[in-house]
Amino acid sequence: MTVGQIAALIAALAVVALVGLLAIPLLKLGGVLDQLRAAVRNLDDSTVPILEELKATVTVTNEEIAKIGDVTSDVHTVSEHVTEMSARTNELSKVVTETVATPMIKVAGLAHGVRRANAARRSGNLGRKDHSA
Repeated sequence: MTVGQIAALIAALAVVALVGLLAIPLLKLGGVLDQLRAAVRNLDDSTVPILEELKATVTVTNEEIAKIGDVTSDVHTVSEHVTEMSARTNELSKVVTETVATPMIKVAGLAHGVRRANAARRSGNLGRKDHSA
């Protein structure tokens, strides 16, 4: 064996040792990648039901929001009706005042005048004004 052959043999052994040393991290990296693949698969298996449940929740929430919109619309309609009813009640109150209260005041004034006239006629003060009442 010559020096060149020994050097080639040492170089070959060094390459084999280097490949052996690099194989260990590569095997460990392969194991880590297998675990990562399993974790992603588990994540996918657990995420799909969560997303389906989230989709159902969003659907129910949208339905409830639509119902709230309907209720808000109904409350607005009722508020408009109450406002209209209040205005009509006010108008009715004015009509009742004009048709009943004003004539009643006039009748009361007339009755008071008749009573004073009767009292004056009975007392004989028909021609004079009575400021005592």
